[in-house]
Amino acid sequence: MFALKGHSKILVHQKFEIAELVGFETRNKYEILDENLRVIGFAAEQGKGALQLLMRHFLGHWRSFEIFFFNENRQLMLKAKHPFRWYFDRLEIEDASGRALGVIEKRFSIFHKRFDMISPEGNVLFEVKSPLWKIWTFIFRRQGQEKATVSKRWTGFLAEAFTDKDRFLVNYQDPSLSEQERHLLLAAAVYIDLIYFEKKASDS
Repeated sequence: MFALKGHSKILVHQKFEIAELVGFETRNKYEILDENLRVIGFAAEQGKGALQLLMRHFLGHWRSFEIFFFNENRQLMLKAKHPFRWYFDRLEIEDASGRALGVIEKRFSIFHKRFDMISPEGNVLFEVKSPLWKIWTFIFRRQGQEKATVSKRWTGFLAEAFTDKDRFLVNYQDPSLSEQERHLLLAAAVYIDLIYFEKKASDS
């Protein structure tokens, strides 16, 4: 895997495609950058063809999909799988060999965006809420202590209004976070984009 242990922050930047301006939901693609805005990796939704395009356009984030993560040399590092869900979205993360690393699963909440990050053994690694007064900030807590945050960065009015071009800052606040936890937090940034900020099927 690409090493994230030496980074206190990374930026996940969604790549813009011109088709988004005319209403087509293209495959989601991201650049992963370090504190100095140097590209250290990539992530891309898998699945091409007309059927996948229709599913993205009409089913939005409810569809089943896979996101693959690569290092700067385009070597596969992580896989994230999202099964078809109407609610309680779930993202299953594994390494390139297929070893399970953890699961991100949405929880019921009326006033908050809320989900848990769960270990392969079923233990809750982080509980996550987006505060009412900071709806674009997601705080990752363990036993009540803040360990990391993922926050959506403003990309400008035109980008927000007409495209899905998003940026997410992953802040590793606790330096003792393990490499596996840091990779799960990276996957969480993409999960947040797809579940909470991607165009919904009902908006089509």
